[in-house]
Amino acid sequence: MKTNVGGIDKVLRIGGGVALVAWAVMGGPAWAWIGVVPLATGLTGFCPVYPLLGLNTCPLKKD
Repeated sequence: MKTNVGGIDKVLRIGGGVALVAWAVMGGPAWAWIGVVPLATGLTGFCPVYPLLGLNTCPLKKD
């Protein structure tokens, strides 16, 4: 897996994921657990959908 998530994209994913998971933990709707997905992709720096769409927000050298 090559890193394809970087910069502001990573910050927004982690922030949004934490917010959704916190909402779910505090009694929010069950669908709020979907926040685990952006949280995981933000922390790992890899989004499996990006290669399918030809996207890369990581400022590192693109191969």
